[in-house]
Amino acid sequence: MHFERTSKKQLGELLIERGVINTAQLNEALLYQKGRPGLLFGEALVQMKYASEEDIAQALTCQYGFPYLPLAAYEIDQEVLRLVPANICAQFCLIPVDKIGRSLTLAMANPLNVKAVEDVELLSGCSVQAFVSTTRDVRAAIQKYYHSS
Repeated sequence: MHFERTSKKQLGELLIERGVINTAQLNEALLYQKGRPGLLFGEALVQMKYASEEDIAQALTCQYGFPYLPLAAYEIDQEVLRLVPANICAQFCLIPVDKIGRSLTLAMANPLNVKAVEDVELLSGCSVQAFVSTTRDVRAAIQKYYHSS
């Protein structure tokens, strides 16, 4: 699985263009990220309070053409939720949102995570349609649907 960028610009460039961060903040965030293996650049910006999760999600939408999905507006069916176990949702910060035929719509904090998409496809027997959502929204939805009685 390979994701084609709809924009050749790096995430940082897009955020500078949108007026979210400046060049000094970009460089600080790159240094901060370098010292923390496994930390995504967008997560570094959020941790440093230079950008919001929404800023990052919308820049990913622009960069790769993934649609943005604000989860609060959705009511997710129990049948759809049963396709992906809570531990997988928590591990990869994703949640199934809808299923039409053999196509499963996922809201993901990191839609570029190929392993997550492949695992969900294996588990569900569906092909995955990935949407971008914020980490906060996905975690809140996991809590709401999987952990509330």
